[in-house]
Amino acid sequence: MRYVQLRAFHHVAIHGGFSKAAKALNLSQPAISDQVRFLEEAYDILLFNRAKKQITLTEPGKRLLEVTRRLFENEQQALELLQQTQTLSAGRLRIVADAPHHLLHLLGSFRKSHPRVTVSLHTRNTSEVLEMLAAYEADIGVLGELPTRKDIEILQLSTAPIIAFAALDYPLGKRGSLTLKSLSEHPLVMREEGSKTRRIFEAAAAEQGVKIRPAIEAEGREAVREIVASGAGIGIVSEAEFGHDTRLLRIPILDAEITMQEALVCLRERRNGKLIRAFMNLAREEGEKAA
Repeated sequence: MRYVQLRAFHHVAIHGGFSKAAKALNLSQPAISDQVRFLEEAYDILLFNRAKKQITLTEPGKRLLEVTRRLFENEQQALELLQQTQTLSAGRLRIVADAPHHLLHLLGSFRKSHPRVTVSLHTRNTSEVLEMLAAYEADIGVLGELPTRKDIEILQLSTAPIIAFAALDYPLGKRGSLTLKSLSEHPLVMREEGSKTRRIFEAAAAEQGVKIRPAIEAEGREAVREIVASGAGIGIVSEAEFGHDTRLLRIPILDAEITMQEALVCLRERRNGKLIRAFMNLAREEGEKAA
């Protein structure tokens, strides 16, 4: 078993193809194919199913990928350790958030300190954020909860109440607030299952014996906002994410204190990575200033 063979296998697995792996490693596709073939032949094992120009990992391939993820992450951490005396001047920080609003103020400060570091920001629901962290597809996550998993490092950002909202002309009469029971009698526009806001809201309703039946399910926060703005129903959101939209009316929930706790998270084993540590430290310092 040679390092170059494991590296070729790893990149084919994470990129989903030989040509993409070759491009990522700046090598030819035949060179990548040969290294994977040599590895399979040396141990008489099939790591990829190759059919109809598509490849998928076999069960042994999936298990090997779990090992190579740790191997190459440790390699990256070793490189960062050896470069600790150098200025943090380059690299890529991948952030995935269930709601990006809570860290926008941090991005500006981070970019000022590290202008050559590229930051990518993607929005996913809570379940997907944790999955991407575990798969090493993201470096830092933002979650509307405090995970109980021991492999997750947590830095709490803020706590905000969950509220309802509707279009300005939505027929609410003179009521400026609603109970959970009265909310359930309106058409509710909610995010897909897996959304933490939805789970917290449904759990609070269940405690009071209120059955929640979404009239419309939409994937993503912006889709929910646009549907609600059209007058189709009432949405549920963290107050910190409500923002300013002249089309919408904020509606407090009277009989339940439902809150979202936003936190920065990363894999505990990766917390000492140079970029991750720099961003987490910045968030901690900004939080101490605001306290």
